[in-house]
Amino acid sequence: MGKQEILDKLRDTIVKQDINGCVAAAKEALEAGVPAFDAINDGLALGMNIVGEKFEKAEIYLPQIMMSAKAMNGAMEILAPELAKEKPGEGTGTAITFVQEGDIHDIGHRLVSTMLGASGFTIVDLGVDVPNETVVEEVAKLKGHKVVLVGSALMTTSMLGQKDVVILLKEAGLRDSVKCMFGGAPVTKEWIKEIGADATAENAAEAARVAIDIMK
Repeated sequence: MGKQEILDKLRDTIVKQDINGCVAAAKEALEAGVPAFDAINDGLALGMNIVGEKFEKAEIYLPQIMMSAKAMNGAMEILAPELAKEKPGEGTGTAITFVQEGDIHDIGHRLVSTMLGASGFTIVDLGVDVPNETVVEEVAKLKGHKVVLVGSALMTTSMLGQKDVVILLKEAGLRDSVKCMFGGAPVTKEWIKEIGADATAENAAEAARVAIDIMK
């Protein structure tokens, strides 16, 4: 089986919520010499994107989302150790990850957290619907360390809170001590520039690359 067929298989097992099949496909990918990064970025992540789109269109519901996430987690247990070897990130820093207040969409958030962790970051996962004040408090605890703030928002209303986070960090005298990266469907590079953040990314794999770059 060729590389693209294996990647398609990984994608499809996510979409079909095939937990055992996804784990088997992850093993098959490594045995075939497919880089773990490619398996995640061009296989699992594509599948999760499709799942997210189906959920937004009400074509599937929360139980299906959870099964797809379980399939992804099973595959990541196989791929993450190999990814760490391919993308060593020792000393990369700490990533504070969260979903903006008023938003509970966590599929992309979990995938980004996983990719950052596999890329060498120490993860402080604050979860979903996180108040801005809580985010600032966590940044304050790590002042003096290498820290990147990675927030996501899937709705325009919750995206507005990203601007507030940056403002609060400035008021607390913490903005210069942390890199700020925000993502989510409505987030654009123009928005990032407008609010004074440092970066955004279109997907989880890119988020890991961008986070490493802005921490240099």
